[in-house]
Amino acid sequence: MTASLNIIGELAYWQQTGIRVGAGLAAVLLIAGTLVYLHLFKLVSFMQSRLGPMEAGPFGSLQLLAEVGKFLQKEDIFPRKADKFVFAAAPFVVLMSTFLLVVVVPGGPDAWFIDTDLGIYLAMAVSSVSVIGILMAGWGSASKYSLLGGLRATGQLIAYELPLILAVLGVVIQAGTMNMQGIVLAQAEGEIFGWGAIGNPYILTQGVAFLIFLIAMQAELTQTPFDMPIAESELVTGYMTEYSGMRFLLFFIGEFATAGVFSAIAAVLFLGGWYIPGIDPSENIMNVLGPLVMLTKIVILTFVVFWVRFTFPRFREDQLQKLAWKVLIPLSLANIVVTGILKVAF
Repeated sequence: MTASLNIIGELAYWQQTGIRVGAGLAAVLLIAGTLVYLHLFKLVSFMQSRLGPMEAGPFGSLQLLAEVGKFLQKEDIFPRKADKFVFAAAPFVVLMSTFLLVVVVPGGPDAWFIDTDLGIYLAMAVSSVSVIGILMAGWGSASKYSLLGGLRATGQLIAYELPLILAVLGVVIQAGTMNMQGIVLAQAEGEIFGWGAIGNPYILTQGVAFLIFLIAMQAELTQTPFDMPIAESELVTGYMTEYSGMRFLLFFIGEFATAGVFSAIAAVLFLGGWYIPGIDPSENIMNVLGPLVMLTKIVILTFVVFWVRFTFPRFREDQLQKLAWKVLIPLSLANIVVTGILKVAF
């Protein structure tokens, strides 16, 4: 593994960039495909006492490829009065936001795309780009349903980005760094009342921030009970109403890939990331085991996301805004104050 990393380090800059872009795209597609098959096709089916897709491949294992093939064959339709450039570019903007989130998530001591001191800051910044893509989709479609969905999504995402970022701030204060690898190592090398066998995963000391992060993440993904922007019973599918074929598929991929990437960020911030207790974080074996550990944590956290999605009813718009402004933001601010006091005191 070290030899292969050294070889990459000796390549020209454009070659390194090409390899990392290809690996990033593969990671986005792998995460989205895994979550669709495990959760949407099988796990939710089991929870609802049904089998799910069973015809394409053994136990429906090729159903995802069949779905992709179906969307690729569909006609790419533009509404007559749509702003064609804005309409066409919107799904790519949303997917690019997801791709940029992937590049800051570490998978091992040397398994990373970029390692920057502002890693979590960069992640929170680029996650806001998806709002622009959704608003572009709503405006460019020249449809009242789409416009209402886009406006709802914009108001919702702006409201819930605040508690999301404030929840992250508690972790940054405790770790003393915004570097994603630094946050993992701070948990790996930390101690709980002088006992360091499992490190100090921040879910133990930042439990309130973890809960706030999960709720805000659910809202950022526009998953039930925060699915007002796409409410089928009210807005057909909101900002996606006029999309078909490949462009609808890009929104679909972006939705599930973003769920996986946000879960990966939550795993890094609160669950120790790729670290395994009892193994030296600097060991080369962690470059192999680390991505598997991250994938396991991603699957567990996304299970919570989809469990909530298929369990709770949709909020009203006023209830959604009250939850963000009157509950989550005050709680996250209180968590920051307490974390700061304890950081100075101890």
